[in-house]
Amino acid sequence: MKRFRRLRQNEVIRDMVCETRLNKKDFIYPIFVVEGENIKQKVDSMPNVYRYSIDKLDDILNKVNQSGISGILIFGIPEHKDEKGSEAYSKNGIVQKAIRHIKKIYPKMLVIADVCLCEYTNHGHCGVVKNNEILNDESLPIIAKIAVSVTEAGADIVAPSCMMDGDVLAIRNALDKAGFINTPIMGYSAKYSSAYYSPFRDAAESAPEFGDRKTYQMDFRNLKEGVREIENDISQGADIVMVKPALAYLDVIKTVSEKFGYPLAAYSVSGEYSMIKAAAINGWIDEKKIVLENVTAIKRAGADIIITYYAIDIAEWLKEEY
Repeated sequence: MKRFRRLRQNEVIRDMVCETRLNKKDFIYPIFVVEGENIKQKVDSMPNVYRYSIDKLDDILNKVNQSGISGILIFGIPEHKDEKGSEAYSKNGIVQKAIRHIKKIYPKMLVIADVCLCEYTNHGHCGVVKNNEILNDESLPIIAKIAVSVTEAGADIVAPSCMMDGDVLAIRNALDKAGFINTPIMGYSAKYSSAYYSPFRDAAESAPEFGDRKTYQMDFRNLKEGVREIENDISQGADIVMVKPALAYLDVIKTVSEKFGYPLAAYSVSGEYSMIKAAAINGWIDEKKIVLENVTAIKRAGADIIITYYAIDIAEWLKEEY
């Protein structure tokens, strides 16, 4: 009889033979930045997550820096919104100002800039709208313009999340033309239309004014389509690809990891975070154990990079675990 329990009999042996190990460098922390001063505003649906004005960023930036995680993913919430999201590519836009501030204090901190229109448009959609239709090709020049603008401000990586066909190619061409040939693109390549995003839309004030995003974000019933989306972004010049959300899409992460062997990010989204927080606050689960089990599953499936609102906590917990 094969006795598998021989290698489970104590913690030292279990740790020695474990197949999947977490590292604090696996993690990226999302940050929300708002216009104004002296603002540290709670996101009601995401306990312990805040919107920060630039003058209030230093405390969270210090925590990120001290944690040893790889960096941040930044989202901006402007005061002014219009049909084309012009604040998204303004030199003095909220994200551009925030990035310059971050780089002044922490020049080596990795800053990934989300590239989309939903937070900046008065209709809340990720592309240009005409007669209630989200226009793909008309949106691409604006998306590319945003990517160049945030890179000029100092972003290290640009991450298009709009799910417009051809967005990666448009950005790659625009970055190269502007002289940013070494700026990587992290494509939100397989971004599903998901109910798990609800708390984020609260945090980013980005809920669509009409309809939904199912005409451009992916149908959650489709795996093969996600693989094709990933393949397409790679062919267009993506340096890193992403599956979003993470936990309900482990099959997609696993398939993509095995098929392409490409740098792969997974975004453990707001809904995943908030459900754990709610259960933990009520005393129904052990928060630390659940979070570490979940992110280990995401890494075990094949993710190299994990974007999560728990990133700073995880880095601290890993000091205890290892």
